[in-house]
Amino acid sequence: MRTFLINAVFTIFIIISLFTDCHVALSAERNLSVNSIIMAKISSSINPATLDYLKSTFKKASRTSKDLIIIKLNTPGGLVTTTKKILTLFGDSDIPVVVWIAPEGASATSAGAIISSGAHLLFMASGTNIGAATPVTMGKDIEQKDLRKKAINDLKALVQGLSESRGRNELLFGKMIQDAESFKASDALKKKLINGIANTKEELLKKLDGRTITLKGKKIRLIVKNPIVSEHKMDIGQKLLNILANPNMAYILFLIGAALLYLEFQAPGGYVAGSIGAICLVLAGIGFQLLPLNFGALGLIILSFVFFILEIFITSFGLLSIAGLASLIIGSLFLFRTDDAYISISKSVIFSSAGAVVSFMFLIVFLLLKDFKKGAKVQFHSLVGKNATVAQLLPETEDNYTFYQVKVSGEYWKARSLTKLTTGQHCKIEEEDRKNMILTIKS
Repeated sequence: MRTFLINAVFTIFIIISLFTDCHVALSAERNLSVNSIIMAKISSSINPATLDYLKSTFKKASRTSKDLIIIKLNTPGGLVTTTKKILTLFGDSDIPVVVWIAPEGASATSAGAIISSGAHLLFMASGTNIGAATPVTMGKDIEQKDLRKKAINDLKALVQGLSESRGRNELLFGKMIQDAESFKASDALKKKLINGIANTKEELLKKLDGRTITLKGKKIRLIVKNPIVSEHKMDIGQKLLNILANPNMAYILFLIGAALLYLEFQAPGGYVAGSIGAICLVLAGIGFQLLPLNFGALGLIILSFVFFILEIFITSFGLLSIAGLASLIIGSLFLFRTDDAYISISKSVIFSSAGAVVSFMFLIVFLLLKDFKKGAKVQFHSLVGKNATVAQLLPETEDNYTFYQVKVSGEYWKARSLTKLTTGQHCKIEEEDRKNMILTIKS
């Protein structure tokens, strides 16, 4: 009888313990009333400016006690290192993060797909797509292929781990990395890659209500009833960096800067072309600092300009121009192609730039041939026939010549004249002796 009582008490104790554990497990899921939401909009490449913008968004959300962060995403890709830092930002956040790929026509490809895998909830608008996240590198030999394989496996494991913890299809997220697969919104929903489809902000908020997420190991049920949504915009500095971090913009600024500096060296004195060119190169340099620059490709582009300059002074029958054009195109194609990049220059921009260079070279050839047909002697930047202004009288004479200092095309030259001239008087250049650096002028 005593043994029976002991066993009964022990059984009751186990039942009570099990009931208590179940109750604790059920009560572990807590409700979160979402009354205030902050929204960030990304419609560019993933770069350091984007990271800085998101950091400021998360800080503001924490400072102003926001209940939820929504990131409206539309990106073609970006930097792997920056992408990983953004995912760390998600993981450290005490505020749930929702990624919404919108509007219609938007995409979250490459780095955008990796970022999406880390969101606590992921929604897409109709007519959008996600995926194609395989890194593209220049790997040719075995060692480079092994490095590329390691990079792919690392990213694959990262997105699969994140998507699994968020309750999404980790196998297909892995295929986005390994096989560059891409999915439209309807297919992504069917295959449990996303949590839903929302075409408007109101529709998104409605579909957020009642969703359960896991935030730092804790289950949270969202209660979303008429929340206040405020947009956090980029400041001026972030907008400028975001523009300069666009690979097409940085590339175009570099080409314009190089062309204007070349023009300044060929026709010095005005300083306008040189100043603008220097500014363009500085801005391009800021963009290159933000982007994964391939220095070998940059060297090819610089070499192409050297070839174009040599073509003017060396008779190569177009061979130097062809070599310069090939260097420009190849260098442009691989300018941002590194192990850390999901971005590249638009091929239309590259071939448009190459077309502009070819057109310019044809124009130069046409003008030279036209000049040769006239039997003229080719002389670049001749001052003969141009107007000048007498700056001052020089204290020397020779063979009835009076010597002056004159200003012509922004330059100061030593000049001589058979007639007497006064300071400030306008005159015309009759002859030019570049060997002795002297002009002959007349009133």
